[in-house]
Amino acid sequence: MQKLQNYINGELVPPVSGQYIDNYDPAIGEVYSLIPDSGEADVAQAVEAAQAAFEGWANTPAEQRSRIMLRVSELIEQNLDRLAKAESVDNGKPVSLATKVDIPRAAKNFRFYATALVHFASEAHAMENSAINYTLRHPLGVVGCISPWNLPLYLFTWKIAPAIAAGNCVVAKPSEITPMTAYLLSEICQQAGLPKGVLNIIHGYGGSAGSAIVNHPKVKAISFTGGTKTGELIAREAAPKFKKLSLELGGKNPNIIFADCNYEEMMETTLRSSFANQGQICLCGSRVFVERPLYEKFKTDFVQRVNEMIIGDPEAATTRIGAVVSEPHMNKVLSYIELAQQEGGTILTGGNRRKLSGRCENGYFIEPTVIEGLSYDCRTNQEEIFGPVVTIMPFDTEEEVLKYANSVQYGLSSTLWTENLSRATRMAHQIEAGIVWVNCWLLRDLRTPFGGVKASGVGREGGFDALEFFTEPKNVCIKMY
Repeated sequence: MQKLQNYINGELVPPVSGQYIDNYDPAIGEVYSLIPDSGEADVAQAVEAAQAAFEGWANTPAEQRSRIMLRVSELIEQNLDRLAKAESVDNGKPVSLATKVDIPRAAKNFRFYATALVHFASEAHAMENSAINYTLRHPLGVVGCISPWNLPLYLFTWKIAPAIAAGNCVVAKPSEITPMTAYLLSEICQQAGLPKGVLNIIHGYGGSAGSAIVNHPKVKAISFTGGTKTGELIAREAAPKFKKLSLELGGKNPNIIFADCNYEEMMETTLRSSFANQGQICLCGSRVFVERPLYEKFKTDFVQRVNEMIIGDPEAATTRIGAVVSEPHMNKVLSYIELAQQEGGTILTGGNRRKLSGRCENGYFIEPTVIEGLSYDCRTNQEEIFGPVVTIMPFDTEEEVLKYANSVQYGLSSTLWTENLSRATRMAHQIEAGIVWVNCWLLRDLRTPFGGVKASGVGREGGFDALEFFTEPKNVCIKMY
C-alpha cells in the first residue's frame, strides 16, 4: 500500500512520528493509501526550510520566478490524466469532471500568477508642488495555506500560486481526506526546478498539523478555505498573534429564477449548480427560488432531469453523480434529508443512499435529492449541507425572494435568472453575497476578487487581490521642494 510523504525542503520525507492515517477511496469504501500523521515537529522543519529559502526566493527576479511557475503549469497539463484519475479516486468525483474542471483549473492557477507577477504594479501619489509618495510591496516571508477536500488540487494551487508568485515561501496543508494530488504536486515541483524550501507540503489532521501551522510564530499569514466553524477557530488562534487572515468559508447560496428567464439554459445550468461534484462545491445553489408562474413547470421538468442523471462508478464516462467524499460526510448529508422530512418537507426525488453493484458496492453514494414544502427559515434552508440536496420553493415578488435569499448567515455566491436588465442590476445590488452570477454559474474570470460576506469569510482571493494579501505595503514619501 502506497505511503505518501511530506514535502520539506525539496525532499519527500516521512513524518517525524512515524505514524500514518488511512486514506479511503470513497467509491469503494476501502483504504487505498496511507498519509503522514504530522504535527508540530514536522511543521517546525517545514517553517525552518521556508525561512532559509525566503531571502533567495524573494530576491529572485520576477521573470525567473515566472518561468519556474509556468513550468509547473506545463507539467500539470502534461500529467492531466494521471492527476484526474488520482483526484477521482481520492475524492469520489467522476474522472470526467476532474479532467474537464479540476486539473485544468490547477494549471491555470499557476499560469495566471506566473504572468500576473510580472505585471503587478504599485501606486504613486504626487502631492502638488511638494512631494511624491510611492508604495512598495514586499513579500511577507513564510505563509500558511490550508485547503479543503472538495476541489483538492484546484483550491490548493489557488492559494499556493499567488503566495509564491509574490515572493513568499509556503507551508501548505491539503485536507487529510484528499491528499493525493497535493502529494503528486510535490513531485511536479521537483521536476520543475522550484528551489528547495519555497513550497513545503505537510499532511495530517487539522487539529495537529493545521493548528501547528496557524500557531507557529514565524508564519506571517494564513489563507484557509473550509468550514465556518474551523474558520472561527483559526481566527481565534491567529488574531492575537496579528497574523494576516484570508478565510473562505461556507455557503448556502440562493438560485433565483424569474419567469422571463432563458428556460433551457437555466434548466441545464441549474442541474449543474445544484449537483456538480455531488453538491460538494461551496458555490452550489442549494436553495432554488422560482417565480410562481413558472414553478410547476420547473418542478416537473427539474425532477425529470434529475432522475435522468446517472449515478455510478466515477471511472465510467457516463457517470454524472459520483461518490461523496467519506462515510461520515455521507451520514451527515443523509441526516439532513431526514431532518427536512421532520420539518415538513416533501422529497420529490432521491433521498436515499444508492447501493451500486460490482466494484462500488460499498461506496458512499447518495441519490441527487430535491425537496419542497419547507419554510425559508427552517434548519434545512439555513444550514450548510454540502451534498447533492436542494430545496425548491415559489415566490411572488422581488422583495419576498430577497428576504428569502438574504435570510441565512452566509453570503458567498448567488445566481439570478432573468432577461430583465433593470431587475438584474437592481437585485444584484441588494443580494448579500460576494458574487452574483446573472444568467450563468461558475463563470470565473481569474482577475476578479473571490470571497464572501457575513459568515462566508474574510478577505478576497483571486486576481491582484491575492497578490496584495500576500504582500505588505510600505509608503515612501519624498519631498521634492
